[in-house]
Amino acid sequence: MSLTHINGLPAHVLFVHFVVVLVPLTALAAVVCAVQPRYARRMGLSLPLLGLVTLALVPVTTHAGEWLKARVGDDPLVRKHAELGDGLLPWAIGLFLVTLGVWWLGRRTARSGDPAAESVPSAGTRRSLPTALRATAAVLAVIVSAGAVVDVYRIGDSGAKASWNDNYDKHPSGHNG
Repeated sequence: MSLTHINGLPAHVLFVHFVVVLVPLTALAAVVCAVQPRYARRMGLSLPLLGLVTLALVPVTTHAGEWLKARVGDDPLVRKHAELGDGLLPWAIGLFLVTLGVWWLGRRTARSGDPAAESVPSAGTRRSLPTALRATAAVLAVIVSAGAVVDVYRIGDSGAKASWNDNYDKHPSGHNG
């Protein structure tokens, strides 16, 4: 097994499924945890670890895709897909940084379940961060998450077109409908 092929098959086909699942999942977790810091505290270190795994899989998938591209011939749809795929890394980096920031903010907010107490320090809690900082983190999480998910959609759509364009019979033999 290598990072380019698994059991004789292109690894890109497997890795792409991880990216297609993990980017939206990480994006959703980042937004939910940014909006509700108590969820960030509950997720703990798993939030930035999820962001890190997602980030790590993007260049692995891209590398496996470049290996596959060199073996499928010159096709404009494949070229477009590869160009779009190269644009996901900055979004994945941003998503990782957002998960790291949201995790850090979640650790710093008050431990109280009362939303009003999260912006006012009280005895026995860590000093809380201003609401404006949390709101900024939530806005950043939404923007980066939306960008990453839309990019994954665009890349996946172009990959599906590159893979399936004129590669199947639209009218199966022996079917009367």
